[in-house]
Amino acid sequence: MSEFSLMALPLAGLFSVQHKRFEDQRGHFARLFCEGSLSVFGSEFHIRQINHSCTREKGSVRGLHYQNANAPEAKLITCLRGEVWDVAVDLRPDSETFLHWHAEHLKAGDGRSLLIPAGFAHGFQTLSEDAELLYLHSADYAPEHEGGLSVNDPRLAIAWPLPVNNLSARDSSHPALDHHFAGVRL
Repeated sequence: MSEFSLMALPLAGLFSVQHKRFEDQRGHFARLFCEGSLSVFGSEFHIRQINHSCTREKGSVRGLHYQNANAPEAKLITCLRGEVWDVAVDLRPDSETFLHWHAEHLKAGDGRSLLIPAGFAHGFQTLSEDAELLYLHSADYAPEHEGGLSVNDPRLAIAWPLPVNNLSARDSSHPALDHHFAGVRL
């Protein structure tokens, strides 16, 4: 049996990853990533960068961040502590779900991750204090190719489960979408 299984979510290319957990009297073990196993599902993913975040306050929102077509990246997000409401927004203009969003509730110990393809924006809201996330990225961070969307953009109408608070100065300055937004053409 594979170390994990992928479940397709409503936005093409977006997957929930269920990790197989092995338990015995010592505790448990789960493989969080295996490039070979993941490629069987048609989703090549080479790790270029690993990030870790801790967000202290419940209700805090980080995001919505994306890399443009000059530096596309996929992400594999796992919650290590606490719980979050993890959001992906499809920014691929040729996609049937362009500007649609999907959220998954990720909780430490639930054995799940969110696999977000290139061409998507990503953000999350903490549903607990001291939520920690592990991010595996398929590309190096390229700040000159980064973009952001307003978490309160009426065009996206993201239904955050808690009142949005504790945005960084950078995240609160992301603009709302206008008719000039062309998406991320990969």
